[in-house]
Amino acid sequence: MHEAVGKAVDLKTRQIHVERMTVTSSKPLGDVVKILEASVGHPDMSVFPKEIAAAQSEAELERIVNRATGASGLMIFMRLDLGEVLRKEQGASARKSLRYLIGNPVTMKAMAKHVPDAGSYAPVTILVDERPDGVHLSYDRMASYLAAYGNEEALKVARELDSKVEALLKKAAA
Repeated sequence: MHEAVGKAVDLKTRQIHVERMTVTSSKPLGDVVKILEASVGHPDMSVFPKEIAAAQSEAELERIVNRATGASGLMIFMRLDLGEVLRKEQGASARKSLRYLIGNPVTMKAMAKHVPDAGSYAPVTILVDERPDGVHLSYDRMASYLAAYGNEEALKVARELDSKVEALLKKAAA
């Protein structure tokens, strides 16, 4: 135990084994990104959190989320241009690299009610990265994050999420 501001703090460590799934595409990054982004919802993130906070019931929450998600049942929370940062050092020759935070708040809720730590892993990260052998679309499987917690209900939801994300990546790469 460690002392923090006069109180005992219990520090625990858990080892998580993560499975990374990667699909490689021979298509240009722009084409892959176009398909990926067209397949997920794009809520106005200046409004969406306020709508979630104002929801008065689970049914209303689900309506708000369903309206925000694309056909995949997923939505973009954020897009980070990692390549832009790389170009500051490497110039125009730096590879293109995008990190997406994608998910569904209702799915996160379904996992986090059984495994609170699921909130650390959702929304999920998808990396779309240009490399010499093609465009890599990478994703760390949610079920692998949650396996260490041993909760079958959370794992069932995580596996369903993994299937949705993997289908999305295969569609974008094809």
